[in-house]
Amino acid sequence: MNRQLFLLNNAQTSSSPRLLEIDRAEGNYLYDPQGKAYLDLVSGFAVSNIGHRHPKVVNAIKDQADKYMHLTVYGEFVQSPQVRFAQKLVSVLPGALNSVYFVNSGAEATEGALKLAKRYTGRGGIISCHHAYHGSTQGALSVMGNSYYKDAYRPLLPGIGFITFNEIADLEHITQETACVIIETIQGEAGIRVPDKAYFSALRKRCDETGTLLIMDEIQTGFGRTGKLFAFEHFGIVPDILLLAKGMGGGMPIGAFVASREKMDVLKDNPILGHITTFGGHPVCCAAGLASLEAILEEDLVKDVDKKEALFRELLVHPAIRKVRGMGLMLAVQVDAFQQVERISKQCLEGAYPLIIDWFLHCETALRIAPPLTITESEIRMACNAILAALD
Repeated sequence: MNRQLFLLNNAQTSSSPRLLEIDRAEGNYLYDPQGKAYLDLVSGFAVSNIGHRHPKVVNAIKDQADKYMHLTVYGEFVQSPQVRFAQKLVSVLPGALNSVYFVNSGAEATEGALKLAKRYTGRGGIISCHHAYHGSTQGALSVMGNSYYKDAYRPLLPGIGFITFNEIADLEHITQETACVIIETIQGEAGIRVPDKAYFSALRKRCDETGTLLIMDEIQTGFGRTGKLFAFEHFGIVPDILLLAKGMGGGMPIGAFVASREKMDVLKDNPILGHITTFGGHPVCCAAGLASLEAILEEDLVKDVDKKEALFRELLVHPAIRKVRGMGLMLAVQVDAFQQVERISKQCLEGAYPLIIDWFLHCETALRIAPPLTITESEIRMACNAILAALD
């Protein structure tokens, strides 16, 4: 009955939803109404970095709900969950990233950052990358690097140029008319593309030379997924604006764009209220986000990410697997065709050790592996055995 009502009353995003009904979730597993357990190898698309319903997050949500929930639009009242979460975030970021603007999602973080870059520089040009994904709202869609998903919604934002990710020669397109370059630290929906360190060094240098702001999208990579708290730490550079969401809230909806106070202050004047959000920084979501970040730090969940990556790579060897790309627990298992990916995903869902596994928006020939950071060695071994069995 629920499936019928889902198809009848809930707006659909495709003609072939999975229709898997989930009754509850705990740790690294999802459970259907019959109690069947599924190991979550996707983490709700890089959201559940600390697993589902982490006790620290659940308690923080309950405690805050007992005090107050929404009070007023963001930025007017002093609300302790916002203050404490922003303070904690700033404490684990480089000194230049000391002002946090809370929003509700990654796409909203993208929108706010693009506005901030244009307002601060007084320029209109924006550069993104081919195969990029930064969200699906109008502005975020404008900087998506795949025309297939954009053409039906044109006209979009003007003044957008595209360069090839990890191609140093393309950086010459960044000029003194460019307000910002928006780039994923590791391209996610392109099938997990990790750039060279030299590329990001050259990009940072070119932005500095032209007075262009560098926006780094850590919406998928943030909060420990790559083996460091933030992926830009691997590359020895610091962005001018940082985008966060997904793994930020311990399962609650929240995002942020982070910059220096000097840059963020331009949103206060000419016009006043240069960026507005009603529910951004929702106190319950901020309480959950703070608890999630504290859990990552206190339980040292980032420490073993590299070892877990190595184990996946060691085990995922098969004639049908062409390559395993990625960093940390953000991996793509490359095969030859979408038909294989679709079949493997279905068989993993229905197998003796059921797995939730998926693919990528701009790369349908690879399987997505992005489990919670809490996945155990034994769970990795069982998951890889299930994937290899499906490949056979």
